[in-house]
Formats: sequence, C-alpha cells, structure tokens
Amino acid sequence: MFSDIFIRRPILATVCTLVIILAGAISIPSLPIARYPELAPPSVTVAAFYTGANAQSVESAVTTPLEQVINGVENMLYITSSSTNSGVATITVTFAVGTNADLAAVNVQNRVNQALGRLPTDVRTNGVTVTKNTVGFLGALGFYADDNKYDSLFISNYLDRYVRDALKRVPGVGNVIIFGERKYAMRVWLDPVRLAARRLTAGDVVNALREQNVNVAAGSIGDAPAPEGQTYQLSVRAAGRLRDASAFDNVIVKTGANGTLIRLRDVGRVELGAETYASVLRFQGRDAVGFGVIALPSANALDVNKGVTEELLRLSKNFPAGVKYSIAFNTTSVVQESIREVLKTLAEAMALVVLVMFLFLQSWRATIIPTLTLPVSLVGAFAFVHLMGFSINTLTLFAIVLATGIVVDDAIVVIENIERHLQEHKKPPLQAASDAMREVFGAVIATALVLIAVFVPVAFFPGTTGRLYQQFALTIAFARSEEHTSEL
Repeated sequence: MFSDIFIRRPILATVCTLVIILAGAISIPSLPIARYPELAPPSVTVAAFYTGANAQSVESAVTTPLEQVINGVENMLYITSSSTNSGVATITVTFAVGTNADLAAVNVQNRVNQALGRLPTDVRTNGVTVTKNTVGFLGALGFYADDNKYDSLFISNYLDRYVRDALKRVPGVGNVIIFGERKYAMRVWLDPVRLAARRLTAGDVVNALREQNVNVAAGSIGDAPAPEGQTYQLSVRAAGRLRDASAFDNVIVKTGANGTLIRLRDVGRVELGAETYASVLRFQGRDAVGFGVIALPSANALDVNKGVTEELLRLSKNFPAGVKYSIAFNTTSVVQESIREVLKTLAEAMALVVLVMFLFLQSWRATIIPTLTLPVSLVGAFAFVHLMGFSINTLTLFAIVLATGIVVDDAIVVIENIERHLQEHKKPPLQAASDAMREVFGAVIATALVLIAVFVPVAFFPGTTGRLYQQFALTIAFARSEEHTSEL
C-alpha cells in the first residue's frame, strides 16, 4: 500500500516533511505583504501635452487619433479620456482583471507609436508618455520650512534633485510623486498692446526663443583635413542656452525696416519662476510640498516602508537648515496591525487545538503526533502561496487560521485507530500502524477531496468576488492537502 512506503521508511518520511517545511519557510520572506489581495483591474494611462491649445483643439488633434489606434488593444475593457483647456490630453485604458500590467503597457505603447505621425509637431516634441497605473499609495509625507524660510518653489526643486531619485532606488518602490510640485522655469509675460503696436504675435516670440535659445555644435579648429604644419586642434564651445532672465530680455524678436532691433524686453518681461502654478499644497497650516510613495505590486509593503524611512533619515541629515518633513499617512500601519491580530489569533488557535486534543486523547504522546502536522501544513502552504503568486494578506492568513483546526482532525482519526490496534489486538507498533492506515486510507483521501470540492469552486467565481476569495479558498485547500501529505 502507498502509505506503507513511509511507514517502513521513516527517514524518507522525515526528509519529505522537512522539504515541505523548508519550501514554505524559504517562500515566506519573498512574499509581498498587503492588507487585501489586488482587486482593481490594471490600467494604463497615456498622456500628451499640446502647448497653448484649448480643449476642443486637443480633443480633435490629439485625443481622438490616439483613441482610434488604442481602441481594441488586447484584453481591453474600456477607455476613458479627458481634454483640458491647459492643453493636456489624458487617456486611461482599463484591462480585464488578471492581465499582466507590463504587457498591457507595451501593447498600448505599440498602438501609440502608430499614431505619432498624425499628431501635431508640438505634441511629438513634448512626447507622449505611457505609464501603468498602480492603485493606492504606500504613504505620503509633507515637506515644509520653519517660519516659511523657504518657499515651495525652493523646496520642490530640492526634493526633485536630491530626494526623489534616492527614494526611487529603495528596493520595492515603484514611483514617487510630488504633490504641489514646482519646477524652475523662465516665465515670459507678454504685453498684447506692445505686441500689436509692433505687429507681432506670441508665435513670433516663441519662434525667436526656439531659434536663439539652443545648444550649438560649433565644431573645432584645426581638425582634419588640415594644412601641413597644423599642429593644434581646438574644440569650439559656443554659448548656447540662455542662463538668466537678463539674457532672455535681450532675445531679438524682430528687426525693423530701418535696422532697429525689437527685443523681448520691449514687448514683455521675463522672470525666473515656476513652470506651473496650477496646484497649491498646504500641510498643517503651512505652504508645503507633498511626497507620495507607490510600491511595486510584488513588493513587501512593510520592507518598503522600512527602507523609505531609513533613507529619509539618512537624507534628512543634509537638508537645508529649517526644512523638515512629517508623515501625512502610512497605510502599512493598518497592515501591521491587521497581520499582528491575525498572528495572535493563529497562536491562540494552535494552543486551543493542542489543549483540546490532550483533553480528549489523554496522552501527551498521542497529542504531540497530530501537533507535528501543524507546521507541515501551515508553513508548507506558503510554498503554494508563492507558486500561485498570492500575497500574505488578511484573507490568506484567515485561511491559515481556519486550517489550524481542520488539519488535525484526520491525524486524530489515524492516531486513535493505531491506538486501538495496539491496545485491543496487541499488535507490534509497525504492524498496528500499517493495518490502521490501511483501514482509514480511503476515508482520509475522501475527506480531503470533499474539502477541496467545497473550497476550490469559490476560486472560479467571476469578477471581483472571485478575485477576493480566490486566495482564501486555494490557501485553505493547499493547507488541507499538505496535512494529508504529512499523514500519509
């Protein structure tokens, strides 16, 4: 009989048991930790910027051509889009639950490339970005200066240059988003009356800036082919992009008929300011800049939070005097408390199971043997959790807690039957174990199949319901299967 292989070869049984436990123990540190399974369908966002265009122009010139080529991409559910008067076109493509987000982004990018030739030149110059969306923030922080020593423009620029890239390098961080972001830019304020008096338009000013604010490849002097005796070769560096507001003031916009030069300062003014003032952030009553950290779907949220915290402590030592940060919210605290409570319940459940078994079996020897099936079943189940791509969350841990009481029932039946053969029939232990297992082997397999038949169909429920309970159902089925493996 199949069970006799392990009864008569205890070393083989011990090795198989240790392999199951080690597989689960090795898988646990690599599993992502979350409060709930990933429920939201994956989505990809396409963003384009058409400088100076109104919503109607953006819709007809940018949004519609992109929608036409993206529509029908593999596994797509629906498309939503928006076109604003600030020249921004945003298209969000939502895919079926279970679609690989990376593959979906690649498919959308390939579709977008087909439409680039139909888009305006300004849009192609600014670029069309395709990004996969990650639902939910790991946490957010607010950065501010005491006594408003620094404005939000300075703080935003400092975070963009010295903090954001450092946090992106923390293992498990998917993206870092700055709220209320300010980027340094030259702001050109044009006077329409002066422009009209000189017969100029805003487009003329833009064209002049494009022509004169460029990096020039000036070449070199003395490069080959050179006359005989030329012994030196000098690279020429030309002043390219303009560096300050006064340089922009001197940009020549137009040359008059009598040779007079119309400069930018004649039709407007230039100042160093922020690229956009569309959003303002206040935190704890102060002008501030916010930071949102997004973790990768496969990352361990607790480890990512720990890494971000340590990195911020390291970076804060070099912050400008007066710049401080404070945590606005941290979603991992909820995860920590939820998991802590589940683990506490798991420990209580294991203790109660052992106590009940001892009270009814009235033997420490008979109690210890079924108890040994608990780590094999519970720890070994995490190997299947890792194999299926699940995470350690409230539902998978709930399945482990529920399995704690279920996995020992058949072990108790087997032990009681062996004890009956030992006491009533006075058989030797090896013979008693073999005969007892032969009698209950079919019942043990049947109960396992019945339990699997109860829980596994739940994993095939469609939509969000199936997605929610899939991990719970399969985890408890895996734990039950592991328990029967340890028994056999």
